[in-house]
Amino acid sequence: MNTDFLKGVIVPIITPIDENERIDEKALREQVDYVIEGGVHGILAFGSNGEFYMIEEDEMERGLKIMADQAAGRVPVYFGIGAISTKKCVRLARMAAANKAAGISVLQPMFLKPTEAELFGHFKAIADAVPDTPVLLYNNPGRVGYTMSGNLVDRLAHEVKNIVGMKDTSGDMTQTSEFIRRTRDVGFKVFGGKDTLLYASLCHGAVGGVCTAGNFMPELITDIYNKYAAGDLEGSLEAQFKLNPVRLSMDGASFPVAAKDMANLRGRNVGLPYTPNLPTPEGPVLDKIKAEMKQAGLL
Repeated sequence: MNTDFLKGVIVPIITPIDENERIDEKALREQVDYVIEGGVHGILAFGSNGEFYMIEEDEMERGLKIMADQAAGRVPVYFGIGAISTKKCVRLARMAAANKAAGISVLQPMFLKPTEAELFGHFKAIADAVPDTPVLLYNNPGRVGYTMSGNLVDRLAHEVKNIVGMKDTSGDMTQTSEFIRRTRDVGFKVFGGKDTLLYASLCHGAVGGVCTAGNFMPELITDIYNKYAAGDLEGSLEAQFKLNPVRLSMDGASFPVAAKDMANLRGRNVGLPYTPNLPTPEGPVLDKIKAEMKQAGLL
């Protein structure tokens, strides 16, 4: 299975919606063009910042078709899966494969506390259902309440042919580094999951990052990767330092609304978050976001 295309900055694209919380096709097509023109190397449909947990399956399929059509082969379009049950994940994986997704990304089940054996069976069943589709694991302990172990990732990488990479959002560079070290013999592709740690992840051997910042400052996040890939390590680090204050300003807002707030501040018109979330109100949090965006030359 060719995995050479698995690299660079992949954006977990935000999902623009209308007043009825249906995907706004025009705004979504415009956002696809915006991130591609901003230099991203791939699009992840329905990642965490795409509010996957709010969206019905038929809407996901509709959205994936829109994104793939608009991308028109310019960059790979991946599909994010965050369901709890193995059965639903399998169904979503097959839908994504049928719609020519370049790969699927699978979050570990939230709410549950599965054993390692249960997790292995879960991921293997999903991968086996789409044997010709690259599968990426998605480790996000901050959202699900537990982390994937190095042993689990090592075993999946070596025993399941089409599990070919992962996104690690642990924020623990030792863990990210261990995922890379233990799987490099099979060409397993590890992506960093923290925008603020893209440079550090690349230094440890990551192939890129899945970066929310691509939604509203693609020129800054891709600058980190492009300079690193060109061998300009000093320039890459400076680009990371330029991005970090903007990215950190998001932490004061309710997850995941800051991504849409910041996109709207840059004139993207991506609409509101799904309820019960609301846009960040006027006040110190939004003031901080605006100030950091202005400092970075984004406003």
